[in-house]
Amino acid sequence: MARQGDPPFLVAGGGISGLTTALALARGGHRVRVLERAPQFAEVGAGLQVGPNASRMLDRLGVLEAVTPDAFFPSRLTLRDARTGERITSLETGEAFRERFGYRYFVAHRADLHRAVYEACRETGLVEMVPGKDVQRIEESPAGAVVHCADGSRYTTGALVGADGLRSRTRGVLVGDGDPDDSGYVAYRGTIPIEALAEHGGLREPDGMVIWVGPGLHLVQYPVRRGELCNQVATIDTRRWTESSQDPAAQLQAAFAGTCPDVRAGVALMDTSRRWSLFDRAPVTGWSRGGITLVGDAAHPMLQYLAQGACQAIEDAVVLADCVEEHPGETERAFQAYEALRAPRTARVQTTARTWGEVLHTDGIGAQMRAALLAARNPVDYDVVDWLYDIAPSTTAQNTAKEPLA
Repeated sequence: MARQGDPPFLVAGGGISGLTTALALARGGHRVRVLERAPQFAEVGAGLQVGPNASRMLDRLGVLEAVTPDAFFPSRLTLRDARTGERITSLETGEAFRERFGYRYFVAHRADLHRAVYEACRETGLVEMVPGKDVQRIEESPAGAVVHCADGSRYTTGALVGADGLRSRTRGVLVGDGDPDDSGYVAYRGTIPIEALAEHGGLREPDGMVIWVGPGLHLVQYPVRRGELCNQVATIDTRRWTESSQDPAAQLQAAFAGTCPDVRAGVALMDTSRRWSLFDRAPVTGWSRGGITLVGDAAHPMLQYLAQGACQAIEDAVVLADCVEEHPGETERAFQAYEALRAPRTARVQTTARTWGEVLHTDGIGAQMRAALLAARNPVDYDVVDWLYDIAPSTTAQNTAKEPLA
């Protein structure tokens, strides 16, 4: 049994997903304890794209204004050919976009969003954040779950939320589907001063975000931190450039050797000391049982191609808190209702992200068809993204809308 006075909700994982879930529950008046493996609560990584579906939720949680002062609001999202530099299509994200969806598209540093949510959690007085707690084992119990940490500590709870990421131990208890799927792609990520690109002509679109696409590769560039830094993400299919596989820097340069000068200039400035393999999982159900449920990557890890990993985790947090409010004192029923609402939505995002990755990285006739189909697209035609951006996260009514093309 839980000790008298213990918070009724326990969240495993103190990243954006876990803290946003804690904040959403705290906004409903619930006490929450968050266990974080690292010795302090912090976020690694660089840029983070935030669509209006997530902005809407951050606004509701009262943290949007704390994130946006240092954010960058691109005027457009542009797809360009990495080899020729030619524009393929654009999606305008200015006033017409805001009028359509209620919020602008923005990009921020991951640490800025994490810090804003962390401070909001602290200010509620209802969230206890405990660092240095590496969750090693989870036991289901009639009352909920017992969580065992590497330091020997143990926590008993009636409501456990697994926000412990791609290789979630909490998921292992509920789903038990083994290792995630390796896409074969890796991503090099980092920020550089905007001035570093000046001698190469600067950013092609300093007021927008550019995705340079080519066979088995792409490079994303956009400003962050008030436009002082440029965030770059270079992604390559390691199965195409195997001759340099033991040297990450050489493999990156080999992959982008045939691209246009703008792209090569950006890639030459990439930090190659670390890179991330890109994993996801096929959609499943069954990630809520008894007093345990999952949020974010623990429930539905997805590839990066729709920039929705964090956005879907933020949606999860709000819907979970709503279901808890709708079923007071009935944790199992609330968690089941949450999964029923979220599983169709997140499954579509997962599968569409996979498809969009194939579209971005196609070669030959596929690339020619992509260019031909998108050439005449109106930059303010938002029908293709309505399903993603203009949906209340607690509904699935629009899940039959068209797939996104840009």
